[in-house]
Amino acid sequence: MRTTLLLLFAALTITGCVSKKKYGAATAHVDKLRQDSLAYEEQVRGLRAELYGMAGSARMTAEELEARKRELKAKDAELQEKAQRMDELDRRLRAQTDAMTSLRQKVADALVNFNAEDLSVSMRDGKVYVSLSEKLLFPSGSATVEPQGREALTKLAAVMSSNTDIDMMVEGHTDNVPIKRGRFSDNWDLSTARATSIVRILQTAGLRPERVTAAGRSEFVPISSNDSAEGKQRNRRTEIILIPKLDELYKALGSAPLAPAQRTP
Repeated sequence: MRTTLLLLFAALTITGCVSKKKYGAATAHVDKLRQDSLAYEEQVRGLRAELYGMAGSARMTAEELEARKRELKAKDAELQEKAQRMDELDRRLRAQTDAMTSLRQKVADALVNFNAEDLSVSMRDGKVYVSLSEKLLFPSGSATVEPQGREALTKLAAVMSSNTDIDMMVEGHTDNVPIKRGRFSDNWDLSTARATSIVRILQTAGLRPERVTAAGRSEFVPISSNDSAEGKQRNRRTEIILIPKLDELYKALGSAPLAPAQRTP
């Protein structure tokens, strides 16, 4: 059960497009399930010990014994129901993980002909990351996508067109070299413009715009040190994050009984 909960927490951290309010409600449900299960297990153990130890004792009347038996039966049924809920959540989570693993492979296969130094596909925390170098996508200081980069994005869009339950976050990243001239005022401006350019290409390739979000991260999420030319080059990248929708998991969590303090009037 603890393994299931840990997996569920991992799945619920893939909330790039999920509000903090929903995330908080979901994690509260999970914590409530965990606490309830532990509490009921302890109560059931206590009731069983009491029944076995006092069934023949004069201190417990027949009526009290029957009442205790009914209580134990109800607790056992509720504990079984909670175990079934956790098993269902685990099943849904495993199915989602399998689907994302399969998607990662499909994306990698579609982009296999591109240089590994310019394009990589990985999976972290239940999300698929497609990282594309500046060299593949853009001329220096520009937000106009190069033909080879456009080809890569078109291939990615073709894979995503048949995976409609996956959303996409396009993040533009830069190094820490200030922009001194040109059409962009700073690295925020450049990273956002690059992400927007990619979103437009994906939309032109057939992806619904509501599935795609553009975000500029400027220089503030580096993957390497900016103290060397090689590090700066690695930091100048675009990451396209493929994010599974959590509707089914939230639906399953939403059927969990709420604690009295969580219920609304």
